[in-house]
Amino acid sequence: MEGLFEVPGAGAPAPGSGVPSAGSLGANTHASAPLAVRMRPRTIDELVGQQQLRAAGSPLRRLIEGDQSMSLLLWGPPGTGKTTIAAIVSQQTRRRFVEVSAVAAGVKEVRAAIDGARAELARGGQETVLFVDEVHRFTKAQQDALLPGVENRWVTLIAATTENPFFSVISPLLSRSLLLRLQSLTDDDVAEVIDQALGDERGLAGRTALDDDARAHLVRLAGGDARRALTYLEAAAGAAASNGLDVIDLATAETAVDQAAVRYDRQGDQHYDVISAFIKSIRGSDPDAALHYLARMIEAGEDPRFIARRLVVHASEDIGLADPTALQAAVAAAQAVQLIGMPEARINLAQATIHLAIAPKSNAVISAIDAALSDVRSGKIGQVPPHLRDAHYGGAKGLGHGKGYAYPHDEPFGVAEQQYLPDVLADASYYAPTSLGAEAAVRERWERIRRIVRGTG
Repeated sequence: MEGLFEVPGAGAPAPGSGVPSAGSLGANTHASAPLAVRMRPRTIDELVGQQQLRAAGSPLRRLIEGDQSMSLLLWGPPGTGKTTIAAIVSQQTRRRFVEVSAVAAGVKEVRAAIDGARAELARGGQETVLFVDEVHRFTKAQQDALLPGVENRWVTLIAATTENPFFSVISPLLSRSLLLRLQSLTDDDVAEVIDQALGDERGLAGRTALDDDARAHLVRLAGGDARRALTYLEAAAGAAASNGLDVIDLATAETAVDQAAVRYDRQGDQHYDVISAFIKSIRGSDPDAALHYLARMIEAGEDPRFIARRLVVHASEDIGLADPTALQAAVAAAQAVQLIGMPEARINLAQATIHLAIAPKSNAVISAIDAALSDVRSGKIGQVPPHLRDAHYGGAKGLGHGKGYAYPHDEPFGVAEQQYLPDVLADASYYAPTSLGAEAAVRERWERIRRIVRGTG
C-alpha cells in the first residue's frame, strides 16, 4: 500500500517494503546499503549527541528500558537522530516497526496502519511502533486519524518534525504525546560520527584514513547533520579508492562532494575577520560585498544565530532612526532563524542583510547612549528634579515631590517647557540626529521640541 511500510521489530523486512527493518539497522545491514544506514545506532547508548535524552532516568530511556507504551513527538533539525530513535525504540522493545509516509499517505493509509496494529494485538502478537516522519506535512484530518490509536494505545506513536509542533501539530495529538526536543549536533559530535564510521566494521572498517583538513571540511559541510556527514564521507572514500589512495585528503574531499573548502576557523582570526568585513560592508552600503561575506559564513557553518545577533546590533548602531524599519527587519530575521532554522533561514538573513546595506546610515543612536554613559560614569549624575520625583506615596507631597510638574498633555502641542535633566546636566545634549533618511524628519521635529522643552525658542 502506497505510503505505508511495515517491518518487524526484530526480524527481516517485510517483502517488498523497500525500507530497512529495525533489525537491519544494526549489524545485519547488507554491505551495499548506504553508509548512513549501516552506521545507524542500534542502542540508545550508541546514539551520538542528545545527552539530555540519553541521561539516566530520562523519559526516552525509561520508555526503552521500562518497555512502557508512550507516544513521542520528536522535534529537531534534520540529521539529529529522529528516525534512529524510532528504530531503537522498536528494536529494543521488540515491537513491530511501521512507517507511514507523511508525503505519500492519506487518511486511508493511517487508519490501515492503526487497524493492522490493533489486529496484531488482538491476535496476541507484538505491539507496534508507528513512525510518522515529517508529521507537520499531515493535514488536520490525517492527524485526527492518529488519535484513536494513541488514545487506546493500539500503537506507540513516534512522530517526527523539523517544524515547531506548537504551530504544526494539532493540540489533541500534542497533549497526548511526550515532546522531546533534539538539538543540532555539535562539530565534536559530527567528528565522532565520522571517526566511528572510519573504524567500525559496519562502516569503512579501517580501510581508509582521513586527514585533519579533510575531516574539518566534512564537519563544516555537514552543518550538524550526521546523515549528511556520513553521505559525504562515503563519497570521499569512494573517490579515494578510485584514485588508488588509502587516505582521504582535502582535495579528494572537495572533489567528491563538489564543494571547495571554505577556510574559516570559527574560533580563530577568520571568524572575526569575516564578521568584521560583513558588518563594515553593510555600514558602507555595499550589499554585494555583504552578501559575499554572509555566504562565506553560511558555507563555513557559522552559527546563524550569531549572524542574526550582529544584524540586530548593526540595525541600531549604524542605521538607527535613519530607517526605523531596519531594526524590525533584523529582529524578524533573528526570529526566523529560531523558528525555521537553516538552510531556509539563509533567505531571511540575506533579506535583512540587503535591507540594512541599502538603508540610510546614522550612528546618532549609539553616539547618544555612549555620551550619556560617559557622563554617568564620570560622576555627572545629580539629583532628580523635585517636580519629576514620585509623588504617589504618603508624605511625598509634603517633601515637595511632584510640585510644579507640568503635565505635557495639557499643553497645546503636547510638549511642556520644564527641566527634565538634573541641574548638573541641565544643558547636556546627547542625541544629535542626522539629515539622512527618515532621521531628517526626526531631526526637524526634535529641534522644535527641544526649543519648547528648554525654553529657547
